[in-house]
Amino acid sequence: MQKNTMLPVTVDGRELQYPAGTPYETIVREVQPAYENDILLVSRDGKLRELRKTLDRSCRLSMITAVDKPGYQTYERSCILLFLKAFYDVVGAESIYRVCVEHSVSHALLIRAMGDFKLDADLADRVQTRMEALTQAALPIRKRVMETYDAIEFFEKNHMPDKARVFRYRIGSRVNVYELDGFVDYFYGYMVPNTSYLKCYRVTVWPEGGGLLLRLPAQSDPKTLGDFTPSLKVARAQYDATLRAEEQGIANVGELNEQIAAGRAGEIILSCEARMEKQIGDIAQRIARRRDIRFIMIAGPSSSGKTTFSHRLSTQLRACGLRPHPIATDNYFRNRSETPIGADGQPDFECLEAMDVEGFNRDMLRLLNGETVELPHYNFKKGVREYNGDHLTLGESDVLVIEGIHCLNDQFSHALPEDRKYKVYISCLTTLNIDDHNRIPTTDARLLRRIERDARTRGYGAAATIRMWPSVRRGEESHIFPYQDSADVVFNSALIYETALLRPYIEPLLFGIPKESEEYAEARRLLKFLNYFLPVPADMVPLTSIAREFIGGGCYNV
Repeated sequence: MQKNTMLPVTVDGRELQYPAGTPYETIVREVQPAYENDILLVSRDGKLRELRKTLDRSCRLSMITAVDKPGYQTYERSCILLFLKAFYDVVGAESIYRVCVEHSVSHALLIRAMGDFKLDADLADRVQTRMEALTQAALPIRKRVMETYDAIEFFEKNHMPDKARVFRYRIGSRVNVYELDGFVDYFYGYMVPNTSYLKCYRVTVWPEGGGLLLRLPAQSDPKTLGDFTPSLKVARAQYDATLRAEEQGIANVGELNEQIAAGRAGEIILSCEARMEKQIGDIAQRIARRRDIRFIMIAGPSSSGKTTFSHRLSTQLRACGLRPHPIATDNYFRNRSETPIGADGQPDFECLEAMDVEGFNRDMLRLLNGETVELPHYNFKKGVREYNGDHLTLGESDVLVIEGIHCLNDQFSHALPEDRKYKVYISCLTTLNIDDHNRIPTTDARLLRRIERDARTRGYGAAATIRMWPSVRRGEESHIFPYQDSADVVFNSALIYETALLRPYIEPLLFGIPKESEEYAEARRLLKFLNYFLPVPADMVPLTSIAREFIGGGCYNV
């Protein structure tokens, strides 16, 4: 198409005309004044495009800022590249052994760096100063295409074997890399056009030691650093899991793929399950040693494996001489006619007020006092609580295993003595990264679990699950995450092999999302992510595994 050909473009409902070959960044500059936050990407007829790309057809453009998930991911990814460039400039490549971008910690990324240098406040300040200089210089972030074998050779030569290892298991003949002022790296996803777009970040020392923090804005307010209020118990659990994965030699997808390709998938599965069973057994023994415990309160975000965990914990409690009884707090929902209405005008089933808090406390106190109680059952089809003759009396060795999103919130169990409660926070705290600089968010791991489970047990398509996910996440932020550190123990339900296991289940579901769907862009992102993994078969996954809660075939009725 000739460059002087004029193409009609619809932007924010306005019909405009631009010459073919016009960079999207040029169009963005004209409409930017109408947006509160910087435009970082465009969506061309539902497909994401970097601003460096050029117009080649008539289309409808939507603007993407950091308040949108793809925009925020682009901002975070670009800030990581900026940090790495600055870190290598300050320390010197010859002094660096390894730099690992680990998990997120309260609007920040934990970064571990190893080499001939000291991780202290002075280094953090020097890196911050260098990042600011690079930002002010508005340096371009260029995309380059490399032959896969050339990329393998390049990253091996530049002491990034984790990236070379990933590329060995890619079918494509070429890969995209990004260059910032001579520093070349591989990233899974989009980038901003230049460093001037990166205005809000801060490098500090991780107060727990052993790393730096790259603080970033909250998605809801891209112009301001997000509050730093980390859950130290969760962060420590995830850090411990990272060290265990490294001890196994499976710290990233490339290392996992090597093990799978060598025929060791069964060993990985069984060792992961054995370690998890031991952890559950240790928790049960701690509870059994405290003979005063009567209420085991289990909470965690969506798709963390709460139900299977409660079953497995109950089995271990029986082995310790206790008699566990499951209590699902969902049975204490108020009748649907009494459910509070949320700000969006829809019933809010996740707020504390949706629960019959006083009824729950009354029943639990009566059980604690040795009385016989008829427990309710919530009929979700009718939206009412029912009583079907389910009576319970607690004996000397009986304990209640109570599961629900509010179980760590003391307002929910306000009448129960604290010394009779044992609180468990469970979440899928994945430690496996694609490579040292491309992390896998824990929310992605849980979303994949939920897509498969919803399709298998609830008849929901992947698009419906993706569509509901932001609402689910908002509920977690309000009702679960604030109470993480009140737990007596944090249990990590992530399995190193689970994404490789889920891949053949989820890919058909994601491919089924049509291009015109609003969820198409997220589906494509997840498909690209899954493509990094070699699949593993399900036949060696134990029937008791938490993974069975999502792929089916387990021995528990979940």
